[in-house]
This record gives sequence, structure tokens and C-alpha cells, in this order.
Amino acid sequence: MAETSLQSQTQKQSGAANKFWRSIKESLGAWAYIAPAGLLMMFITFFPQVFQAWMAFTDYRITNLRFNIFNPETWEAFAPEMVGFENFIRVITSSLAIENYDFVRLLTFNIVWTISNVFFHVVLGVIIALALNAKTLYGRRIYRAIFVLPWAIPGLIIAFTWANMFDRRFGAINQLLGLVNEWFGWAINTDIRWLESAQPPIGGILSFLPLSFYAVLIANIWLGWPFMTVIATGALQSIPTELYEAAKIDGASGWQQLWKITVPLIRPAMIPAIMVGTIWTFNNFNVIYFITRGGPFGRTELLVTQAFKLVYEQRLYGVAAAFSIVVFIVLMILTLIQNQVTHATEAYYD
Repeated sequence: MAETSLQSQTQKQSGAANKFWRSIKESLGAWAYIAPAGLLMMFITFFPQVFQAWMAFTDYRITNLRFNIFNPETWEAFAPEMVGFENFIRVITSSLAIENYDFVRLLTFNIVWTISNVFFHVVLGVIIALALNAKTLYGRRIYRAIFVLPWAIPGLIIAFTWANMFDRRFGAINQLLGLVNEWFGWAINTDIRWLESAQPPIGGILSFLPLSFYAVLIANIWLGWPFMTVIATGALQSIPTELYEAAKIDGASGWQQLWKITVPLIRPAMIPAIMVGTIWTFNNFNVIYFITRGGPFGRTELLVTQAFKLVYEQRLYGVAAAFSIVVFIVLMILTLIQNQVTHATEAYYD
């Protein structure tokens, strides 16, 4: 009896092994196709990430740039010192000897920046998509082509353009305020230091936000809503018109149709777009760096712009590596929380 059971178990193991090797042979063609891309990704993505993770635990500075991991001589002469978790502790506790560096303030500003931008992107994007989806609107295709321009223009050009518009003396914003004064006889201040003033225009819980925050907020809202409009437009056009006709027959108002039909049916398209927009906005380097440079006094600094400065201005490569890992962890946690709240990865009918 025991011998029969042992033979049966051996046959099952042999069958499983044969099935495994057969599946390997059948997939050799697929592996051969993806092998070149896999090797390329290993060298341009995986190896740099492993090297960065190693750097985060070292005191890697500009003096260590002559260090070659594959050369024993440079290893002894220029290898950085291992410091363990010291870089991570210095990053989180704001103990870096860098002017205006405060990790908690950076993180708080980054979160407020992301939430406020994504909110306006989604609201404006959906409202404009609803307006452009109206069949009675003349020239809808022209408007759609024009409105997508902010999304199509390179971010660097947009950032420099808005920086010039907010210039204190020659910017279009202050000059426009001067024209408004002439037209209506008002006395609005036309010497506003949009990008230099550290004074908060709003008190209370928003007193940590300087005037320059609202300047870059306006610029990034203009830059970001077309993406949401494109996504919302595609979702709106997939909604059957029969649903609205049936709702009208049942006496549903326009507001009820919006919340009972439109919003639920565009949700599957908008939620992933919101998650993508959140990641883009959280790491939006161009708008902040090329308009305010993180000023005044680091009050509009993002985590990604601070990481850039750690590398190219401070030359603290080990600290920058640790900082980037911390930023990745923060963004991963925020993404998981957002995914949990919105159920973005779940099927619509679950």
C-alpha cells in the first residue's frame, strides 16, 4: 500500500517536472524576442537603480567621482565611506546643512500643490468637456484643437512664458491690471511681486503658502486641464444618448442626469487619469523650477526640485540618492492610499 502511494507520488512529481520543462521549451521563442529589450533595460534601468540604492548608504560626494566599481585601485583610493542609514535620517530630520531645507515643509507643500492642482484640473477638464460635448455648440472641433495646445506645447516653453508674464515690471499680468485700472477707474496695485514676495495673501491654515504659489498654481492649472478634458471628452462620447432621453422622460433634471448618469459612466476613465495626473503633478519639475526656482526662500520647493539641487548644486550624491528613495516611498504610499480610496484597479462592476 505504501509502495503504491510512493509510486503515485513519484509519477506526479515526474509529470509536473516534465510539464515545467515543456512549458520552458515552448516559451523559448517568446524569451528570445524580449531578451534584447530585457538586457537593455537591465543596463539602463536596473543597474542604475541598484547603484543608486548603494549610494544612498554611502557618503558619496564629488571627490568620489573618480571611483570605478570595477577597478580595485580606484576602489581603495576613491571609494566612498559607508554611513548606513545616516543619509536617510539627515533627510527626514532636516539636519542637512542646506539653506531653507525643511523636509516636513517640503512634503506638506508638495501634497498641497498636488491636491490643489489635480482638483482644478479635473473640475475644469470635465466642465469644459461637457461644454464641448454639447451638440448645439458651433465650432466644437476648433475649440478642441485650441484647448489642447497647452498640453501639446513643451513644458519648458510654457514655464518661461509664464515666468515672463509674472515679471514685476514688464510682465503681462501687471500690465493687464494697469489696463483694468484705466478702463474701470480702479486702483489695483500694478507693482505686484508675484514671484518674489514671501508674504502669504491668505491667512489661517494657508499662511505657509506665499504669493508665488498662486502664480505657479495658475500656470499649472492652465497647463494641466486639457489632458483631463481629452480623457473626459472620450468618456462622454461613449455614453449612449438613449440614457439621457430615458432620464428626461422620467422627469430627471439636468443636475440629476449629471450625477446619476454622466459622473458614474465617466468614472472608469477619469480615475486612472487622476492617478496619472497626481504622479505627474507631484513630480512636476518644469513649472516650479523654471518659474520660481523654488523661491522665495524655498517656499515653493518641491521634493523633485530639491533632489535636483542636491545633485547639481550641492553635489551631495549620497544624500540625493537617499532623498530620491524617500520621495519614491512617499509617492508609493500616496498612490496606494489613492488607489484604496478610489478603487482604481478594480473592475467597474465589482
